[in-house]
Amino acid sequence: MIALKLGVTSDDVKNVIIWGNHSSTQYPDVSHAKVKLQGKEVGVYDALKDESWLKGEFITTVQQRGAAVIKARKLSSAMSAAKAICDHVRDIWFGTPEGEFVSMGIISDGNPYGVPDDLLYSFPVTIKNKTWKIVEGLTINDFSREKMDLTAKELAEEKETAFEFLSSA
Repeated sequence: MIALKLGVTSDDVKNVIIWGNHSSTQYPDVSHAKVKLQGKEVGVYDALKDESWLKGEFITTVQQRGAAVIKARKLSSAMSAAKAICDHVRDIWFGTPEGEFVSMGIISDGNPYGVPDDLLYSFPVTIKNKTWKIVEGLTINDFSREKMDLTAKELAEEKETAFEFLSSA
């Protein structure tokens, strides 16, 4: 969506973060994303100059993408999941380029972003020698904190529901 809006290829956009759950509460965050325009890397917010679209339509469209795929195809979105798995395997195998990161669902234990432990939560990671590491030191503004907390809350509730189900089985 960012690439289309700016008239560049998706390869020209990097470091978009998906925080949290793979659901309608996932938070696509471009506050640390960069785009290559006319040979220079610039922040996505500076390139687009459309904060209302980035905080509105962009987020809701990404959050509803899975449902939109199912509705359009009248089939499962399994191919999207399969593509994501292939991308993850590629990233683990080859690593991330210097200065770039990807988002992966990992165990949240000990993370630097205040997400409760024991959740499978998507974070920005770098990968080297087939080992991932959470990107540290990213500034989290109030808007992002609210979105990150909302998706963490949903994951904690899903975890609790799963444990309740398992304990009654």
